[in-house]
Amino acid sequence: MSRLQGIRACVFDAYGTIFDFGSAAARCAGIPEDKRGALTALWRDKQLQYTWLRSLQGRYADFWQVTGEALDFTLESLGIATPALRSRLMDLYLTLSAFPEVPDTLRRLRDAGFVTAILSNGSPSMLDAAVRGAGLHDLLDAVLSADVPGVFKTDPRVYQYGLDTLGLTAAQVSFQSSNAWDAFAASAFGMRVVWCNRYGQQPERLPGAPDHEVRSLADLPALLAPAG
Repeated sequence: MSRLQGIRACVFDAYGTIFDFGSAAARCAGIPEDKRGALTALWRDKQLQYTWLRSLQGRYADFWQVTGEALDFTLESLGIATPALRSRLMDLYLTLSAFPEVPDTLRRLRDAGFVTAILSNGSPSMLDAAVRGAGLHDLLDAVLSADVPGVFKTDPRVYQYGLDTLGLTAAQVSFQSSNAWDAFAASAFGMRVVWCNRYGQQPERLPGAPDHEVRSLADLPALLAPAG
């Protein structure tokens, strides 16, 4: 397997890649057990749909608002909407668990000389809470939010914002996402891409082609040539 050459920074999506979005519902005792899986899946689906639709409409609202609106839709759809449950789940979303391999992977990358960063749809306050809650703040050089360009991924302006902030070209960045749509879009944009296919998704029928596919971020350091 050929290693990616010329990489200077490893940039990660946040939700589903670094942070387990399913951990909010998993830690919430107020959800009926038979609806826990459905809540996680529908909440995530509507959250993503709303980002794409708002981007198409040119009606941006930050990810915190979008996440709350997606949760409202989900709780009402499942017939379990209460103010207390909504508040609890939104609070839990601020402190999502990091996947187990994340801290060690980031540490290995930093030790090898790579810049490490997050590029996420999440609002700055959401990302700051998640990063600090998971104890990752000392392992990341930058945490970048789509709130700055005011549009969500997969709009190319988000990926360009990441490059502009880091002062790098697309070819110097290895972008990691567990979301196939994000991985393919970053590849079509020009970044080198490692698709962390945690959930066994099928490849998207979209522009782009990730350079590598892994099931865990622990496999990432071995795919990178030494930092230049």
